[in-house]
Amino acid sequence: MSETKETSSRRMRPCPICSKLSTEPDYPFCSPRCAKVDLHRWFSEGYTIPVVETDDLDDPERDNFDG
Repeated sequence: MSETKETSSRRMRPCPICSKLSTEPDYPFCSPRCAKVDLHRWFSEGYTIPVVETDDLDDPERDNFDG
């Protein structure tokens, strides 16, 4: 019973793939197709967090090494 309350009170938002209004069965997407497109992006590593490599940056302490 609480599950139906949560789903009925859920605010419909734009689909993150195509920006159409999301549907209840496919929330937060508008269709199964958009859900599969999003899943494919996850599997193909389309969503990534940018990383800064610190090994290549100049380190003043390493430059003064007398070894």
